[in-house]
Amino acid sequence: MSSKGNVTAREPVRGVLIHYHEIALKGKNRSFFLKQLGANLLAATRDLDCGPLLRPAGRLFLTMREETPWDVMRQRLSCVFGIANFAPAFMMAPNLELLAQRIEEEVSGRSFRSFRIAARRAFKTFPYTSQQINEMIGARVQRLCGARVDLTNPDLTVAIELLPNAAFVYLDKLPGPGGLPVGTGGTLACLLSGGIDSPVAAHRMMKRGCRIVFVHFHSQPFADRASQEKAIELARLLTRYQFASRLYLVPFGEIQQEVVACVTGRLRVLVYRRLMFRITEQIAQKEDAQALVTGESLGQVSSQTIENIATIEQASTLPILRPLIGMDKDEITQQAQQIGSYDISIIPDQDCCSMFTPRQAATRTTSREVELAERPLDLDRLVAQARSAAHSIELSFPS
Repeated sequence: MSSKGNVTAREPVRGVLIHYHEIALKGKNRSFFLKQLGANLLAATRDLDCGPLLRPAGRLFLTMREETPWDVMRQRLSCVFGIANFAPAFMMAPNLELLAQRIEEEVSGRSFRSFRIAARRAFKTFPYTSQQINEMIGARVQRLCGARVDLTNPDLTVAIELLPNAAFVYLDKLPGPGGLPVGTGGTLACLLSGGIDSPVAAHRMMKRGCRIVFVHFHSQPFADRASQEKAIELARLLTRYQFASRLYLVPFGEIQQEVVACVTGRLRVLVYRRLMFRITEQIAQKEDAQALVTGESLGQVSSQTIENIATIEQASTLPILRPLIGMDKDEITQQAQQIGSYDISIIPDQDCCSMFTPRQAATRTTSREVELAERPLDLDRLVAQARSAAHSIELSFPS
């Protein structure tokens, strides 16, 4: 990625102007975050006809060819965390006449009744103030199109950004996903159930810069492959945000069968969950993941009371992150719909959370109570059995 956006040619360069927000607050670590954001942008668009990626002051500019499909580019950039907003833009020399000509070409084919020019000078040696630029170019646009100036609610906004060595023009600014670039926040192992909650939890941690390893527990040979297929589709969808993923499919049915034979019904769900945490921790250690992630929401089901959460998490020595802990089901469902995981999650299946589950489960337990219930089980053997039987799948985007 180039560190500068100098322009010497008179011909405008087509591309995408990318602004970041939270990264700008990182001080001495900013270059680390920008380097990762640049790498993610190139990964997200590696199959498109674009590049190089330039780095003018306070922004990024990804060059595009004429044939680069904008609809696809827009979809890709909307999944790159760290972007505050982006726009199809032209980069050129900071020359007022060149700017005016480019803007006239861009607006001449558009239909609008009102407009405004929004110029920003990043250096004060340019011979015109921002207001003078607005007035001069606005007059030319008005003569060309006959539209009126509206500074508060225009149909069209023409933005101009002037730097010492380059100028940018764009008309259609789009919101980015925000957050921090994936790869800046470490690696986490996420228990991906196939339901509505866990994909949203993974997405929220990706937005904080974390790279996710997915772990799905299934009940084969006592159930079909439906839950596994769902988990694969969910992991594939979420890979759009981190570009490469590993999904572990862990057979859990025979382990559940042993638990049923040894543990009273009201405590089985807690024993299942504690075993899942122990197994996921083994996978996390292999993947150099620093914490586990779950889609738990306080009070949503019996295993998610504060007492049971405390009992379950004591089975893990790694931190357990619960990004949905204070959200209700409507809020989680809304986010699932926004990221596109909801329609996959509601496909019927027999996941391990619904297999071998008692009619009534304990809602307020203690660690001592559950530890006593686990004594008949050979926990080390069960964890090793699941770990050795786990099957991993590699996913990438764009594939």
